[in-house]
Amino acid sequence: MTPDQYCQDKAAASGSSFYYSFLFLPAERRRAITALYAFCREVDDIVDEVSESGVGRMKLAWWRNEIERLYDGTPSHPVARALEPVVAGYDLPREHFEDIISGMEMDLDHQGFATFEDLRLYCYRVASVVGLLSARIFGYSDPATADYAHDLGMAFQLTNIVRDVREDAMRGRIYIPGEDLDAHDVKPGDLNQTSTPASVQALLRQQTERARHFYRAAFDTLPECDRHAQRSGLIMAHIYLTLLDEIEADGFRVLEHRVALTPLRKLWIAWRTARRERRRSRHHAPAA
Repeated sequence: MTPDQYCQDKAAASGSSFYYSFLFLPAERRRAITALYAFCREVDDIVDEVSESGVGRMKLAWWRNEIERLYDGTPSHPVARALEPVVAGYDLPREHFEDIISGMEMDLDHQGFATFEDLRLYCYRVASVVGLLSARIFGYSDPATADYAHDLGMAFQLTNIVRDVREDAMRGRIYIPGEDLDAHDVKPGDLNQTSTPASVQALLRQQTERARHFYRAAFDTLPECDRHAQRSGLIMAHIYLTLLDEIEADGFRVLEHRVALTPLRKLWIAWRTARRERRRSRHHAPAA
């Protein structure tokens, strides 16, 4: 199996919504973003699958060394080997990969987040940095697009926190800031239950509005000249916004059941968004 095939299988097996946003990219950029996504899955799976934090730290330390080997031109893991031409071809900063690993280490040492500012650092490392790397792969000409990518990554992670709140709580991880829990008189243990009291509903509504704030900030920041190149991020955003709409319409009952979109619906949203962005790019194209 080639390194690229390994990454492709890793991405396809995950069932992630990100997979659908890759479908409309040119082949070379699709290969590159798939390799990046496979790296994120590798390190994220360590945190989700290991039961001993010491073992997890050892595995993440191995990946830190592998990133060093990647930038030295001697990677050994299939994902790192697939990334080798990507980091060079798209000028991907090494520190961004190290930031992602640092975010995973924050999960292993998870003690909760007292304030949103505390949570912001975590979201930056595990999501905004991925957005910044992805934006480089997609391509952009206006520096403001990096700000868009940062905010979109924040929005994605905050959406994940709402969607996965009970699953995370059962693992002993509470990503909602303590100040927000206190404001709504919600105890961490309340997020393990299988019913949705009004206090939890209000708490999750607040978290959803915060996510929507970052989506709006991202959309407002994205320069028109880079919209077509960044369409994969926009596809992902519309899939995730639809998910938030579903969660809200369902009364924020994510403690009772997992709210998810079907693969067919994700594909439909992806196709519709890609078509809309293509039409928009033609409309805004400079006259010959």
